[in-house]
Amino acid sequence: MSPANPFTRRKDRIDELAATAASPSGGIAEAGAVDEKPGVSLIASAWSRLKRSPVFLLGAGITLVFVVLALVSPLIAPHDPAAGLLLDQVRPQSNPVPGPQDGFPLGADSRGRDLLSRLLVGSQQTLIVGVFATITGLAGGLSLGILAGAFGGWVDALVMRVVDVMLSIPSLLLAFSIAAVAARPSQVTVIIAVAAVQVPVFARLLRGSMLAQRSSDHVVAARALGVTERAIVFRHMLPNSLAPVIVQSTLVLAVSIIDAAALSFLGLGNPNDRQPEWGQMLGRAQTYIYDYPHLAIYPALCIIVVALGFTLMGESLREALDPKSRR
Repeated sequence: MSPANPFTRRKDRIDELAATAASPSGGIAEAGAVDEKPGVSLIASAWSRLKRSPVFLLGAGITLVFVVLALVSPLIAPHDPAAGLLLDQVRPQSNPVPGPQDGFPLGADSRGRDLLSRLLVGSQQTLIVGVFATITGLAGGLSLGILAGAFGGWVDALVMRVVDVMLSIPSLLLAFSIAAVAARPSQVTVIIAVAAVQVPVFARLLRGSMLAQRSSDHVVAARALGVTERAIVFRHMLPNSLAPVIVQSTLVLAVSIIDAAALSFLGLGNPNDRQPEWGQMLGRAQTYIYDYPHLAIYPALCIIVVALGFTLMGESLREALDPKSRR
């Protein structure tokens, strides 16, 4: 019996593979099957990565402890932060700063006030200044960013030139200049000064995000369907541009706390030291920095640790939400 024609063998092999693939239990069909899984949103995907990030967990832990302490500090403070309970122990020549003792684990300041209580209550004032300065700066930056990103043209050019001028001035110098203009330093002037520094940061970031959204498919489709420009801006462009701005706000909060502490350190904060604030405490401790450095070390460490917590959390959020920076 003569061997089969090579073309016949090839045809038979193709028919065999086709029959196997067409069968419900065919090997090729099983090998090529895809195990379909439900889709995951961007937030859920980011959260799954953040839960495994030790950097985020550390930053979130520091931030959570700081916020909780700031909220409950008036309740857990062992003494009234404005009461000079150890004033009778203050000796300007021999003992200007009472040291640690029973009921006063960190000692007192030069006016006999409990240092631990002032640190705890000062966290609340620091949180208030940082949060309100960030919210105010965010509101101003959103207004300018929406104007520049939505209208474009000469409006965009005008807004961005103003933003460029503000960015050309060092942030602390700009905040110092704004706070110095006030007739009387107060907590409100510090909030306004720090917020003014953050406005151009938010405006530039939002403007860039909205310009990227102007040419996206869903915006082009909405404009082709006759949707009004106002609806396009506030229902399509703005919601899809807020993610990087929200992430930036966590980083700005850390900067706001540092800038507010710097202004209070320079004497441009709240002059009433019956309401303690970490930057204010740091400034008043300079008189005794050589003999009693702990008066400056404690508030300085509080500022550093809290700013580090917000920074670590913000950087982790940026990496989780930005595909370009994911590891």
